[in-house]
Amino acid sequence: MNEKLYQLALHLTPGLGSVLIRQLVAHFGSAEKVFRANLSTLVRVVGVGEATARVIGNKEGLREAETELKEAERQGVQIVFYTDDAYPRRLKALYDAPALLYWKGELDFNAGRFVGIVGTRKATDYGRGIVEEIVQGLVGKDTTVVSGLAYGVDIAAHRTCLKYHVPNLGVMATGIDNIYPAAHAKTAAEMQALGGILTENRLHTKPDAMRFPARNRIIAGMSDATIIVEAAERGGALITAEYANNYNRDVFAVPGNLTNSYSIGCNNLIRDHKAQIFTGVADLIEALRWSPTAPGDASTQLAALPAHFTQEESQVVAILRQKGSVQIDDLTWECQIQAGKLATLLLNLELQGYVRVLPGKRFTLA
Repeated sequence: MNEKLYQLALHLTPGLGSVLIRQLVAHFGSAEKVFRANLSTLVRVVGVGEATARVIGNKEGLREAETELKEAERQGVQIVFYTDDAYPRRLKALYDAPALLYWKGELDFNAGRFVGIVGTRKATDYGRGIVEEIVQGLVGKDTTVVSGLAYGVDIAAHRTCLKYHVPNLGVMATGIDNIYPAAHAKTAAEMQALGGILTENRLHTKPDAMRFPARNRIIAGMSDATIIVEAAERGGALITAEYANNYNRDVFAVPGNLTNSYSIGCNNLIRDHKAQIFTGVADLIEALRWSPTAPGDASTQLAALPAHFTQEESQVVAILRQKGSVQIDDLTWECQIQAGKLATLLLNLELQGYVRVLPGKRFTLA
């Protein structure tokens, strides 16, 4: 059996969440070795009690995984485990990141910039107009828009991206073969040529209230910044904003009419300093310090660096030029430099006046 089957089996084993799956793989070295471990060895892993160890030993997940993997292959669904190179690095450093993702589309999760656009399911003409302005402003900026395929602001974001040929990613709270709402199935299919759809839920999973907040954390985690376009006093968009703040990601909110109930959430985020005011894409570019040069132009990024820079220092500066500001955990994954060594390198660059520290352990060029 291949390792992918064992990885999927861990995901399908009852009682194993993403955190525990990562602990097991880190302890044993691979998903296959987890299933080959005996009961006494399994219970020595922190968080694994005897009941959980017996469930793993029964190999129920392994049997289910064989069927699931065949069905995924039949449907053209890709399965990405958190140890794979293709797994989104923006998620990898998060404490509650999904261990496994189901994916359909054409997109490099680790290239370019990602911006979340979310909001109320009852979008107004004003909200839809703002979405169009945002997407138009992102044309040609090597940016993928992330949203949740829901009614209202979300679907407006996806359809506007298709209109302007902007890559976009739909994060789902259901199985990847169960588009919800069904009315958005045609849009979801069209997105796969320039972006795609993504979920952590197994095939055939139906909508469930508890899965939508979990979906929102992936939207926040995938995005360098999240823009809340319209939101009532309570709702899923505010949950996404809360996750983004917890992940030290930038949050923007579009201010709205004080008498409009679907502007209350955005206005409150700005008032409570949980979001920056959004008046246009220029706000995003300035806050994230996006370079005017194309992110993929490595020769431009590395130009004019001091001759005494090491290869690793040049690499860090090139990434900061590309992305504007980067949280230190994300920078660790981007550079593939050990965390302690990277901290020392960043301090040295800061002392030389090349790098400065932002709130939330983010770094940017000085």
